[in-house]
Amino acid sequence: MGEVLSQNEIDNLLAALSSGELDADQMQDSGDKQVKNYDFKRPTKFSKEHLRTLEIIYEHYGRLLSTNLPVYLRKNVQVSVASSETVIFSEFSNALSNPLILGIVNFQPLGGTILVELAANLGFCMIDRMLGGQGDPLEKSREFSEIEMTIIEKMMVVCMQLMREPWKNVVDINPVMERIETNSQFAQVIAPNDMIALVTLNMKIGEVEGFMNVCLPFFTLENVMDKLNTKYWYANMQEQNEEDYEEAIETLIRRVDVPVKAVLGRSQVSVSDFVNLQVGDIIRLDTDVSSDLQVYVGNIKKFTALPGSNKDKYAVRVTSVIREGE
Repeated sequence: MGEVLSQNEIDNLLAALSSGELDADQMQDSGDKQVKNYDFKRPTKFSKEHLRTLEIIYEHYGRLLSTNLPVYLRKNVQVSVASSETVIFSEFSNALSNPLILGIVNFQPLGGTILVELAANLGFCMIDRMLGGQGDPLEKSREFSEIEMTIIEKMMVVCMQLMREPWKNVVDINPVMERIETNSQFAQVIAPNDMIALVTLNMKIGEVEGFMNVCLPFFTLENVMDKLNTKYWYANMQEQNEEDYEEAIETLIRRVDVPVKAVLGRSQVSVSDFVNLQVGDIIRLDTDVSSDLQVYVGNIKKFTALPGSNKDKYAVRVTSVIREGE
């Protein structure tokens, strides 16, 4: 297919023909085959189909980050795929600035590593949130301390483990964080002329926005390149029926730990009385001995119960369930 002209180019071409600047006979196709230049330094190893499949994988990965990171950061997190492209590694490494957060990940069972770069402002934002701050970035960038790197490493490991599920339809991976570098000079783990697929994620933590770059070398993905197409992707998606889906959800819910407490009653005492409490002292509560206890799941009043014991442990017997809205 020939080159598609824009409307402005068409208008300029018609104007040139009308003014005589361009001869229509010269524009006739000579019938010769067009020669396309090929750059042997940058061989085309990732097709558009491969890049599109990688975008699908990391769109799923972005949704997992948006769901799981707020548990640690207690802040709204939004992640989306910004772009995907094929470059040589030297172009990627030359664009890196210091300080940076660059995770070197062993992409088991595939033979090789991938690189994950996190913007420094996002790293400082995560550190601030994990230490109880508001998540404000630094006005002036600086090197990370050892304590800060420990926190960053923990967060990067969490991010790497979330990468397993999006890749499941292609290959069952077990990514392992080998190390984290903060200086681009120590990140030359890939040959400068090797081709890589670069997937850029736009991450927003509260009001702080930055990029996460995932660098996928060709030699790491070479064994699964045939599987990086949408046809294979959708053919291997296992559709679960509603019953299996409910069973899977129930299994996940059963693993969740929730705090449950039974409140015997409440009382108000002075600070001096509280400080001088001794073993055997009696505190008068606002409930009767025979009245039901209030049982809370989290901060929600869910049951009423009677106190008792089971062997050598305190226990309660549920007498009623408090429905939503009661």
